[in-house]
Amino acid sequence: QVQLVESGGGLVQAGGSLRLSCAASGRTVSISRMGWYRQAPGKERELVATISSGGSTNYADSVKGRFTISRDNAKNTMYLQMNSLKPADTAIYYCKQVTVYGTYWGQGTQVTVSS
Repeated sequence: QVQLVESGGGLVQAGGSLRLSCAASGRTVSISRMGWYRQAPGKERELVATISSGGSTNYADSVKGRFTISRDNAKNTMYLQMNSLKPADTAIYYCKQVTVYGTYWGQGTQVTVSS
């Protein structure tokens, strides 16, 4: 079993920045794909960004150039640096890890961007 715990969410004004963290514990493995997803009220959960264990990244068009995903394999931690935040970025942000043992989700962290 893998446990994922997100942190770093909060309230920020438009144009501001936040850094989210996702710490993995339990049955962690070195080879895994991790990602950030978000869900706004009344909307479907959507992909924000993903990163492979080798560091290959993928971003949603809506966050390209503003968000940066990274990971520290030695610490089993993934990050999402969010800059130039917009009210449309308001959502619960979830981290996800896909390994040979299964797919795991964190409990989510709220990000609220005020205009």
